[in-house]
Amino acid sequence: MEKETNPLLQEWSGPYGGVPDFTKYKIADFKPAIEFAIQEKLEEIDSIANNLEKPTFDNTVKALELSGEKLDRIHAVYGIYRSNLSSPEFNVVDTEMSPKLAEISDKLYQNEKLFLRIEELYKSEESKNLDSEQQRLLWLYYTDFVREGAELNKEDKSEVAKINQELAGLFTLFSQKLLAEENDQYLELHSESDLEGLPEEFKNAAIAEAKERKLNVLACIGNTRSSIEPFLTFSNKRNLREKAFDIFVKRGDNDNSNNTNETLVSILELRAKKAKILGFKNFAEWSLSNKMAKDPQKTLDLMHSVWKPAVEKVKNDVSAMQEMVDEEGSNFKIQPWDYRYYAEKVRKAKYDLDQNEIKQYLQLENLREGMFWTAGELFDLGFKQLFDVPVYHSDVRVWEVNHKNTGEVVGLWYFDPYARVGKRSGAWMNSHRDQQKISGKVLPIVSNNCNFIKGNATDPVLISWDDATTLFHEFGHALHGLCSNVTYPSLSGTSVARDYVEFPSQLLEHWLATPEVLNKFALHYKTNEPLSQSLVDRIGQAANFNEGFATVETISSSFVDMKLHLTTEKVNPHQFEKQILAAINMPSEIVMRHRIPQFAHIFSSDGYAAGYYSYLWADVINADAYEAFLEGKGPFDKEVSKRLYDIVLSAGNTVDNEKMYEDFRGHAPKSDALMRARNFPVEN
Repeated sequence: MEKETNPLLQEWSGPYGGVPDFTKYKIADFKPAIEFAIQEKLEEIDSIANNLEKPTFDNTVKALELSGEKLDRIHAVYGIYRSNLSSPEFNVVDTEMSPKLAEISDKLYQNEKLFLRIEELYKSEESKNLDSEQQRLLWLYYTDFVREGAELNKEDKSEVAKINQELAGLFTLFSQKLLAEENDQYLELHSESDLEGLPEEFKNAAIAEAKERKLNVLACIGNTRSSIEPFLTFSNKRNLREKAFDIFVKRGDNDNSNNTNETLVSILELRAKKAKILGFKNFAEWSLSNKMAKDPQKTLDLMHSVWKPAVEKVKNDVSAMQEMVDEEGSNFKIQPWDYRYYAEKVRKAKYDLDQNEIKQYLQLENLREGMFWTAGELFDLGFKQLFDVPVYHSDVRVWEVNHKNTGEVVGLWYFDPYARVGKRSGAWMNSHRDQQKISGKVLPIVSNNCNFIKGNATDPVLISWDDATTLFHEFGHALHGLCSNVTYPSLSGTSVARDYVEFPSQLLEHWLATPEVLNKFALHYKTNEPLSQSLVDRIGQAANFNEGFATVETISSSFVDMKLHLTTEKVNPHQFEKQILAAINMPSEIVMRHRIPQFAHIFSSDGYAAGYYSYLWADVINADAYEAFLEGKGPFDKEVSKRLYDIVLSAGNTVDNEKMYEDFRGHAPKSDALMRARNFPVEN
């Protein structure tokens, strides 16, 4: 391969310290570019390890931070293709390259000479003279090396490396199978009566999707959460709701080539084996060794403390729904495909609140402006759209982010809001380049990616309240990346403990419901009138409606995830899921938010494995943190938001996360704040 001609190996050029040039990249370029960049990074690591000079922070830790810049750039583009532009051609490359990319970590952590340099520096007198950020980074390197097996014997190191490569291949296989299930399956709607109850814009989007797929039917519902959940909420056709529910909850669990059960069982076995070699009883203990929670039992205790009141809330809600079914003269017990539909009916009856009515005010573009405005009010951030930055798809738009008062540029924000074939489902934030100042100012580049249904080009995209909440949530992650102001990339932005990283994102969700945001940005798509005060009041009164459902579907997934990774025996996914849910008395009217065969959070990477509890853990922190604003002058309290910016958002992982939170709040997070936020009873 000619290095000079492969665009993926070139430095990013243009303004803002360079941006990826998607107009030049081809899938065929990935393999040779990755192989070249891997070799270059490994040579850099060896050079650091074989340095004959006494180890210092600069010639060891700082040198490691500067290594692999080329590979980092390629990996960012590779990740974009993997999540947003997947195709059979790319999947071939991904299957081959994933194990090779995983191998780099093993060669880093198992480099004996390199570890000895880090260990010597970590235990030296010189380390006491480093500044606090340098000490934190050195500690992170040392503990990561130990955790990943740097102290193992040669044979065990080799076995761990082999396992990691196998896992990388299995993660890729799981993701590809799940994406194929979502792309290949859909619910056909043949007549106008099949559309009964659906909001007008949702009907139009379903009709447009059938045309896009070139189907000879009136409309179709794609097999993604953003399509299935609205259908389950509004469709009057119970038999079609059941079909929609069925294809969604059986993703990865069908009798076809995309069944994921064998793949995920292999993942679990390899994780348990790896944890044992590394000196832990099970994978959960290994996974939590670098989290805030530390001990799996602490996470289970937290889940149990919230589970009981959540289930009680569900029982009360189901009782009200069943009453409505009986009043209608229907003869059936509420089933999971009925839950959203009748919850919406109860919401209308109890609070005179119709999600469809609210949705008319929730225009995607207005809400995006509302997020920008919120970030400006809280953190002095301004946003300017750019039209000359290359993007990977015509749906993607780019904004420059700056400090409003000074005009100083903070970073770039990419927005990719719409669902399409080849894009994984869900919503997420990515960092394409981390902020750092190790060798000059490097601006962060972050993205928010969603799966909203595009519909007709002439109509505004209207989204549900839940989707609007998700939009603010993911933007919270983006702000965490954009506000970062640290020296070293490994400590930048969202590079914090997994059970802490959801705190800033969950915190930002609160601002959607503030009158200031609703009055300015929740404008009716036809009349441009803001939400009436009556409607705002009803939204507030219904804020905790269905909180039992949301809590139960999420925590049930957290229980199953943790129990899967506490066991060291081979599991049968169906039996295991059934057994755990029975043990916690899972309400029959609800299913896990992520059933085992489609649980991408824990099987597409190690990211959230034995870590799905993080959403609940971070929600405790979030609920406690928001009370700091309420105890002050309200949601837009300048003093509290400045503390949040200075102590949390800008600090990345430069301070121990528990200490960081206590520095912000003045005390450790208290779980009773979460119980108050969800309107659950607090035990004295």
